[in-house]
Amino acid sequence: MHDYLKDPKKRIIAEGANATMLDWDFGTYPYVTSSNTTVGGVSTGLGVPPQAVETSIGIVKAYTTRVGAGPFPTWLDDEIGDRLQTVEHEFGATTGRVRKCGWLDLNVVKFADKINGFSSINVTKLDVLSGIPNLKVATHYELDGKKLEGSMPGTIEDLARCKTVYADLPGW
Repeated sequence: MHDYLKDPKKRIIAEGANATMLDWDFGTYPYVTSSNTTVGGVSTGLGVPPQAVETSIGIVKAYTTRVGAGPFPTWLDDEIGDRLQTVEHEFGATTGRVRKCGWLDLNVVKFADKINGFSSINVTKLDVLSGIPNLKVATHYELDGKKLEGSMPGTIEDLARCKTVYADLPGW
């Protein structure tokens, strides 16, 4: 791999399979994986020098998913969440556990951008929202009257206490 880094005609693409919120250092501990799932994992996991990373593309679903326990501010524990699960077959690839589904959480997207320094963002699965008449997008959280925009509270307990603020949008 390091030979490829020296060759200007070669490119290396690294894909992170988990989201920033599952990262060992920056995620919603203890509900995380056992590795670094942010762009920093390219250096710590693959041995690529940080200055060799030229581009970081954020891949964001048009809705939010989560496997396992822990606070999930935009979780749709209702028929819309069930619909998203069913339509897109939202089950864990390894465990087969059902993924919880929720509205798009722009607070998490902004936080992930701070950590990863995205060059661009690719929004996927917009088609899955087709037919839902009224959509919501979480714009930020509020904790004890303070606006959290692009930042996460310091503890899981505080995240569970956050109020999620939404923008309402018409469906298609």
